[in-house]
Amino acid sequence: MSQSEHYDSCLSLVPIFSTLSDQEKEEIISIIRPKRYEKGDLIYLPGDQGGTLFVLHEGRVKVARLGASGKEQVIRVIGPGDFLGELSLFSSLPHTDMAEAQTKVSMCLIDGEQLKALMATYPTIALKILEALSRRLEQAENLIESINLYTAEERLVATLLSISSGEAEFSLTMSKRDLASQLGMTQETLSRTLATLSEDGLIEMEGQRQIKIVDRDGLVARSGA
Repeated sequence: MSQSEHYDSCLSLVPIFSTLSDQEKEEIISIIRPKRYEKGDLIYLPGDQGGTLFVLHEGRVKVARLGASGKEQVIRVIGPGDFLGELSLFSSLPHTDMAEAQTKVSMCLIDGEQLKALMATYPTIALKILEALSRRLEQAENLIESINLYTAEERLVATLLSISSGEAEFSLTMSKRDLASQLGMTQETLSRTLATLSEDGLIEMEGQRQIKIVDRDGLVARSGA
């Protein structure tokens, strides 16, 4: 795959760019630079200067925040077609979260100032980014509501049903530690709750991440929905 084809593939994966015309894509490709990360590499840390949009082409990245005590709160884990660093495009403030490569990662990096210049020419790009930000804000608000209103079991069950997308068998997209952090519980509570659901005949665990839903109706009844 040529460099131009690689960039075009990168952009085509991302909803904010996938509907652009060939000419518009060519203009964005002209300001892209590639970067690769190994598993465990830190892409950025709190306090690092922003101003770059990171478009994920291959791999998986964890975005998290660190408390004063150093405790980590996972915000989300993203895969191909998603992006991060978008908040720094609209603010001169440094990053407030951290991003870590969970696998080998291939990214397309876009300079923020150059991208904002293109937004002025193609407002559709700005609108798509704002749509994505609105969805992420809604997800954050839903998570806060979930933590405040639902039990650990109800939060976990709702998440398993969402991840499964209607399939009987699926894999967790992140480690149990990261999933527990995202759901606002300890890893011990997560493991204990999974064990209870398994003992009650609702799911079956295969290895650390593979899950099979045995009784979907029973699982839905435990979701608190």
